[in-house]
Amino acid sequence: MSKFLKISIFFSCFLILSECGLYKPVDTRKNPISGKERARKNVEEGRGISLKGIATGRGKTTYEFSTSNPMWRATLEILDFLPLSTVDYSGGVIISDWYSDRTNQNDSIKISVRFLSNELQTNSLNIIVHKRSCQSSSNCTVKKIKSKIEEELKISILKKAALLEKESKEKKK
Repeated sequence: MSKFLKISIFFSCFLILSECGLYKPVDTRKNPISGKERARKNVEEGRGISLKGIATGRGKTTYEFSTSNPMWRATLEILDFLPLSTVDYSGGVIISDWYSDRTNQNDSIKISVRFLSNELQTNSLNIIVHKRSCQSSSNCTVKKIKSKIEEELKISILKKAALLEKESKEKKK
C-alpha cells in the first residue's frame, strides 16, 4: 500500500470520528485537577454514578432486613407453632400450611399474613384465615372465615412488635 493511501485513510478516519462527536477537545483550564472534583463534576453532568448517601443513610430508599423489622420478627415468633409454607420478606407475605389440632383432625385452618406497611398500626397487617372441613380424604371444602383469631393475632403481633422495637431502641442507647 502506498504512503499516500495510508495517510488518506488515516485522515478520513480522523475526520469521520471528529464529526461523530467522539473526539471533543478539552480545555484543561475548565476541568478540575483533583480526581474527586472530576468525579463529582461527571456525576453532576450525568456521566457517572454516585454512591452518595448509601453509607450514611441519606439516600431516598431505605432497605430494611427482616431481622431489623419488628413486625416481621413478631409475626414469626407468634406463628412459630404453625408449619409455614410461604415466607417471603420481599413480598411481605407469610402463609402457614394447613394446621389442625389433635382434637379434630377433620377441620384445619390456614393463616395468611400480608404486611401493608412497616409501621406499628392495626392497618399495617392483613390477616386472613381459611378453614378446611373434610368429610373424607377426597371430600373437603375450603372457605374464608371471619373469626376472633384474626383480631387476636393482629393484637398480639402488634404488642410483640412494640416490645421488640422498644428493646432495639434501648440497645442502641
